[in-house]
Amino acid sequence: MTATIEQTGLTPTGPRFGLRELIRMRTQPITRNDLMRERYGEVIRLKVFGVEMFPCYGLDAAEQVLINRDRAFAAGPAWGHFIGPFFRRGLLLLDFEEHLHHRRILQAAFANQALRSYHEVMLPHIKRGMAHWGEVPNPRMNELFKQLTLDLALETFVGIDLPQKEQDRLNKAFINAVRAGTSVIRANVPFTPWARGLTARKELEDFFYKNIPAKREHGGDDLFAQLCLAKSDDGDEFSDEDIVNHMIFTLMAAHDTSTITMTAMAYYLAKHPEWQEKARAEAIANDTDYDTNQTLDVLTRVMKEAIRLCSPVPSIPRMALRDTTVNGYLIKKGSFVTVSPYYNHRDRTVWTNPDEFDPDRFSDERREDQAHRMAFEGFGGGVHKCIGMHFARTQVRAIFQELLRTYKWSVPDDYTWPLDLVALPFPRDRLPVTLERLS
Repeated sequence: MTATIEQTGLTPTGPRFGLRELIRMRTQPITRNDLMRERYGEVIRLKVFGVEMFPCYGLDAAEQVLINRDRAFAAGPAWGHFIGPFFRRGLLLLDFEEHLHHRRILQAAFANQALRSYHEVMLPHIKRGMAHWGEVPNPRMNELFKQLTLDLALETFVGIDLPQKEQDRLNKAFINAVRAGTSVIRANVPFTPWARGLTARKELEDFFYKNIPAKREHGGDDLFAQLCLAKSDDGDEFSDEDIVNHMIFTLMAAHDTSTITMTAMAYYLAKHPEWQEKARAEAIANDTDYDTNQTLDVLTRVMKEAIRLCSPVPSIPRMALRDTTVNGYLIKKGSFVTVSPYYNHRDRTVWTNPDEFDPDRFSDERREDQAHRMAFEGFGGGVHKCIGMHFARTQVRAIFQELLRTYKWSVPDDYTWPLDLVALPFPRDRLPVTLERLS
C-alpha cells in the first residue's frame, strides 16, 4: 500500500513555507489562500514549530479528511499538539473505538430531554444576565456575550451555587486554558500563556474532582450531573477522570464557539438592520418555550449565515497515521493536514455571492448548504461532528430571542469589524455598538 502511494501520490509543488506564511494565510484567509491555491495547487506545504503541515483546499479535500473513510487520519494527535495539555482526553481528542465509546455515553447528556432541561434552566439566567446591558457604558457585544455564556455554562453545565468570587475564578481559569493553546512559547516558562494554562487546568481539575461525589449521589438537571450518572445502552459509565476531562473540554467548547457565533450574528444584524427587524418580529411573535425555540426559522437562518461567514473554528487539523493521499497529493505518515471551514464557506461552486450576508441561502427554496456534503462545515464533519451542536443552537436562539425583544443595536454605516483570525476569530475592538432598550 505504501509503495503504491509513493508511486502515484503527487508531491505538493512550491517551497515549504513557514510561520510567516501561516500567519498570512490566517490573517488574509480568503485572498491569500486563493493566491496560494492558484499558484501551488490543492495542497501546499508548511513547516511550523517543527511540524510538517499540509493545508488542503476545497470541499472534496475536506470530505476526504473529515469523513476519513479509510481511517488514515486522527484528530487526537493533531488537536493534542495545540491544546492537549489543557483539554486532554476531551471528546475531540479521542479517536476511533475509544471516541465512539465515549460519545455513546455522552449522547445521553445531549438528548432531547436533557436539552429541554438545560433550556429551562437557562431562560431566567439569560433574562437576568441581560437586564443591565442597557446601562453598560460603551457596550461591546463580544464582551457582553462572553460573560453571559461563561455564566450560563456554569449555571447550566455545572449546576452548583457559587459565590461570585468563585465564579470569576473559574471563568478566568477557562479563559487562561483556552489562550494557552496559541502560546508561542510552548513550555512551562513562568508568566507565559502556556504556564498560566497549566495552572488553570489544575484549578479546574481540583474543582470538579471535589464536587463529583455529591453529583453522583444527588444527580441534577445540569451536564455535570448527567455525566456522573450517564450510562451507555451496555451499562458503561464514566470514571471520575473521564468526567473531569469531558467537563473541562465541553465547558471550553460551549462558551467560546457560542460567543464567536453570537458576536458575528450581532455584527451582521447591525450591518443589515432589515434582517434585525425580521428577526425581532419573529422573536416577539413567538413564545420562549423549548419547543418554539426549535422552530425559530429566521433566527436559525441568521445563525447559520453568521457561522458561514465567520466559522468559530476556522481551521481543523488531523494527523496522518500512515502514508496516504488527499486529492492525489502524497501526505507522509506523521504529517498534519488542515481543512478550513472559513475558506470553504466562500466556495463559489456552491455559494451564490459568497461574501454577502444572505440568510435566505439556507431557506427551503434554495438550500445552498446541501449542494455538497461538506458545503457547510460550521460544526465540523464526520464522526467528530460537534456533539453539542443542538445545545449550541438552542442556547444561541434563546439568547437572541431575549436580546431582540429587549434591545436594538447599531454600528456606524462605515464601520467594519477588525477581525483577528490568528487563533479563534474575534473582533479586536470587541464590537462596540449603540445599544438601546426597547420601550
